[in-house]
Amino acid sequence: MKDMIHYKGYHGSAHYSDEDQVFFGKIEYIRSLVNYEGTTVENLKRAFEEAVEDYLKLCQNEGIEPDQSFRRSFNVRTVRDLHRKAALYAKEKGLNLNKVDT
Repeated sequence: MKDMIHYKGYHGSAHYSDEDQVFFGKIEYIRSLVNYEGTTVENLKRAFEEAVEDYLKLCQNEGIEPDQSFRRSFNVRTVRDLHRKAALYAKEKGLNLNKVDT
């Protein structure tokens, strides 16, 4: 994936500031704001991995469940007619809407 780095199931952005001459990013797809930076690509990757480790350790110390990227659910807005058709189809098949697949 372009402009992304990965570690332990977490995804981090990778950007460059010419003005500051530094690479920077944040852990994406979690509610917490966790930033990192480095002066080289290698430093950025190491800083990202350290940020993930620090985030996991903080969660453990605080006794909270760390956010996971892509928790298997997301909300989608659709037109009323499509929602109705999908709900009726699920009902007809004896399923709830979450169990309907293609």
